[in-house]
Amino acid sequence: MDSPQPIRTQKLLADAGLCSRRVAEEYIKNGEVTINGKTAELGSKVQPGVDDVRLNGRRVKAVKSQQLVIALNKPKGYICSNDDPHNERTVFDLLPKEFAQERLFCAGRLDKESEGLLILTNDGDLANRLMHPSNLVTKRYRVTLKQPYPRAKLFRLVRGVTFEGEKLKVEKAVFAGDRNKDESAELDLAMHHGKKREIRRLFQALHYDVKKLKRYQIGKYSIKGMPKGAGIPLNSREVGLLFKADTEL
Repeated sequence: MDSPQPIRTQKLLADAGLCSRRVAEEYIKNGEVTINGKTAELGSKVQPGVDDVRLNGRRVKAVKSQQLVIALNKPKGYICSNDDPHNERTVFDLLPKEFAQERLFCAGRLDKESEGLLILTNDGDLANRLMHPSNLVTKRYRVTLKQPYPRAKLFRLVRGVTFEGEKLKVEKAVFAGDRNKDESAELDLAMHHGKKREIRRLFQALHYDVKKLKRYQIGKYSIKGMPKGAGIPLNSREVGLLFKADTEL
């Protein structure tokens, strides 16, 4: 019998349903992964089922789970974490009972005060495709500000600003509803990337306060009609919609 082909360590962790490849890379950088008793390095390869790979001391089984992708309509007040001792409520508490034992993680995040479409999966490759900016997966957001934003300054959201050493921007910014108004507190934004709290920080840099932030669409998959707090498994056609180009961008 031929030996299994070596694969990158981060792929093994992703295939085991523990995390996305990007998160696995962070585990490796932080020295949390060992291969046959030695600390793993980025770029290292392993033979599934042969090498002893451990994450924080627990052996990683080389098992490829059946793909599971769940769309969740996240309410405010829940965090995107499998375990956080400082927060009682996580998005995984919202899952239907039949998925409670699945090893899922977030393919992209929403902060505690934001709401809307969140993808949970056990497929690290799919998560990486959704999150990596080079794949140009469009995420659409509805933003409500505490004060009206002038139409004459919409270009600044697309041009971007440098704030706390980072360039923050969106790919599209229009008013929700009547787009020809002179000002509005309701905006429709689209972006391919997504740094931590980027939209909130972008408006903060421009001296506007976000009252409500909701992600309502990824690719061509929309959360429209989904009750708040609900989580539903996606079929292959619906998963494909996540990666379908948004021609309105």
